[in-house]
Amino acid sequence: MSILIAEDDQHLRDGIVDLLSLEGFTCRVADDGAKALALFRQEKPEICVFDVMMPVMDGLSLLAEVRKLDPAVPILLLSARGEEGDRVKGLEIGADDYIAKPFSARELVARIKAALRRVKAQGPAQPDAESRIHMGDIVVDQKAMRAFRGDQKIDLTNREVAILATLYARRGQAVSRDELFDLAWGRDYMPNSRALDQYVSALRKKIEIDPAAPRIIRTVHGVGYRHDVDAG
Repeated sequence: MSILIAEDDQHLRDGIVDLLSLEGFTCRVADDGAKALALFRQEKPEICVFDVMMPVMDGLSLLAEVRKLDPAVPILLLSARGEEGDRVKGLEIGADDYIAKPFSARELVARIKAALRRVKAQGPAQPDAESRIHMGDIVVDQKAMRAFRGDQKIDLTNREVAILATLYARRGQAVSRDELFDLAWGRDYMPNSRALDQYVSALRKKIEIDPAAPRIIRTVHGVGYRHDVDAG
């Protein structure tokens, strides 16, 4: 199993390599985003871990470039605790997950393995057998990982499709945050308390005409989220 690690801190990078090598991963490493992009093109890794703050090309720019080449490869971001804005932007661009520094070895390995399991299973986000689902004024093509509003095409990540498919399958019902984690992330995922809300916020910016007044993904205060049958 090959993994691309882009991290400019040598001590942290070496520690990640040592840890993941023991877990059976073949590690490819880069100390800046430009080198990582070249390695991605050459090696085609099965999963990526990118630091947000790097020289030459930062992690968010690297993420955007990799997503143009491969919309499905799992990508995890490493970010300092004070970089919440960067994390949200990363989710909007297409990151599958983020890990706040400092993190434990157990957390890093668990999140990487969970991401790989989701990909192998083509994501737990096929609660509805239909490939195309209608949600308000958009059509979500789960196989193409895109949504369409008329002629407008909206690219989606695996997890964004997972969230939408889960809400569609339970349309008209309030889905709790815990249920969304279980159904769209998998029961082995260790959720960050803010991760789901940040994913939904990023997704709304993509699919809602007015993200401040969402109609496709509604908030159920104190519970979670809901997609109404008559949304539109």
